[in-house]
Amino acid sequence: MRMSLSHKAVAVASLILATSANAGITAYTTQAEYLAATGTTGVDTFDDLALLNYPTPAPRQAGGFGYTVTAGAAAPEYWGATDDGVDWWMSTGYSHNPLTFDGFGPDIAGAGGYFFGSWYNGTSMPIDAIQLTATDSTGATLTWTIDAPDVHSFVGFVSDGHLTSLTVWKDDIPDSFVTVNDLHLSVAAVPEPATYGMLLGGLGLLGLAARRRKGR
Repeated sequence: MRMSLSHKAVAVASLILATSANAGITAYTTQAEYLAATGTTGVDTFDDLALLNYPTPAPRQAGGFGYTVTAGAAAPEYWGATDDGVDWWMSTGYSHNPLTFDGFGPDIAGAGGYFFGSWYNGTSMPIDAIQLTATDSTGATLTWTIDAPDVHSFVGFVSDGHLTSLTVWKDDIPDSFVTVNDLHLSVAAVPEPATYGMLLGGLGLLGLAARRRKGR
């Protein structure tokens, strides 16, 4: 069956618009892959912290992007933690507590960082696993488990829409605490020029078809 010019334009434009509308979340397990999939990225290094407790919910900044961190109700606070007193991390004040990062701006499409466990004195320690759950503005969620995480365990989430929260939690492992380093917040990557060309071309053909119909 031959397809008319206007039908081809509708097919192209519909395919592109449908692709952008089908929001989903993708997980990346290296920092390089995550950065390649996102645009401008800000990082909260947590190097302003000390071995002290800080109340939550609390506003913080990842570069030029603001967010809020909230700890679990059992101990609504976060702590500074470190192995060397130079590179500081964010941890919890109670071994059962999660950390939730939210309050992202509407342009934030990605969030990630290094996720692992730490001990009472703030130093890193081996744990069996740590879990991450990302949620976006469509209600889509993705939960990811890092087995045997350490200070080099990176995971980043990228949504086709607006990422709204990232929660870090673990199973009931006594005497260990959820710990995060270098929280990344990112805007969406700029689409390839070819994608823009296809969309503009399809919309242009739709306009041409509409004008031809009006002229009949």
